[in-house]
Amino acid sequence: QVQLVESGGGLVQTGDSLRLSCAASGRTFRRYIMGWFRQAPGKEREFVAAITRSGENIYYADSVKGRFTIARDNAKNTVYLQMNRLKPEDTAVYYCAVDENYRGTYYYLGSYDYWGQGTQVTVSS
Repeated sequence: QVQLVESGGGLVQTGDSLRLSCAASGRTFRRYIMGWFRQAPGKEREFVAAITRSGENIYYADSVKGRFTIARDNAKNTVYLQMNRLKPEDTAVYYCAVDENYRGTYYYLGSYDYWGQGTQVTVSS
């Protein structure tokens, strides 16, 4: 069982930045693919970004490419999502997730085994 705790959300204005953090329990964090997803009101949960074990491969949704950066610190069991130039359409609850079986289909919700409780990001216009 892996427990995930997100933090760093908040209310910001268009063009501002936020950094989300996700701390994971357990001693095998370095083996996991880590992903960030988001869910806006009335919409399905969607892929945002993913990073492989040592950060050798990183993936982004087209909607955030060039504005968001995913990174991980395996010594701290933490994955980050740096979000720059935020837009109102980025407003959502952001979730981190663990693919402990290295399925590799990083954009697919079903590839992930554990999820955090989410952190709210609200971008005002």
